[in-house]
Amino acid sequence: MERPYSEAADVSSSTDLEFGSLANSLALLLEAAKGEIDHDQEAAKTSLATAQFILQSEIERRSGAKTSTTGGLAGWQMVRIRSFIDRNLDQTIHANDLSAVAQRSTAHFSRAFKQAFGEPPHAYIVRRRLEEACRLMLTSSASLSEISLSVGFSDQAHLCKLFRKAFDQSPSRWRREREPLWRR
Repeated sequence: MERPYSEAADVSSSTDLEFGSLANSLALLLEAAKGEIDHDQEAAKTSLATAQFILQSEIERRSGAKTSTTGGLAGWQMVRIRSFIDRNLDQTIHANDLSAVAQRSTAHFSRAFKQAFGEPPHAYIVRRRLEEACRLMLTSSASLSEISLSVGFSDQAHLCKLFRKAFDQSPSRWRREREPLWRR
């Protein structure tokens, strides 16, 4: 059965927005590495490693989604879930909210999500929050406290704890190492 045009357009525009956000984040990281390569090779390596991590995660997520067997999520469900998460990063996101978006029972949803995305819903949400925090640290002058709250962490300490676990350094150091020369 064919989907109505408006739903197909919604899926397409959501995918385009998601790709645009990913491409923008990667472009910023690569631009930062380019600017750092001559004066701070360690910072350049870190920027490149972060870009590689984001790109590899996206490749794995997309390839896992295409090869998922029965029991995973359909493409339209994945697009709606990603879109819902990205629109609501600043809020608490519960599994029952996501299962309602996917039109699946809560009991079945977590298993299907992990099968489709390659990680549990909470891990995916935390990763998206960290990616958005990285993007904001590179593109805005907002404080880490403001960024923490805007991406859904309870406070700056929560962001710092998870950021250090993921990137093996504090967000303030990570940001300082990538600060464009024109801002210094």
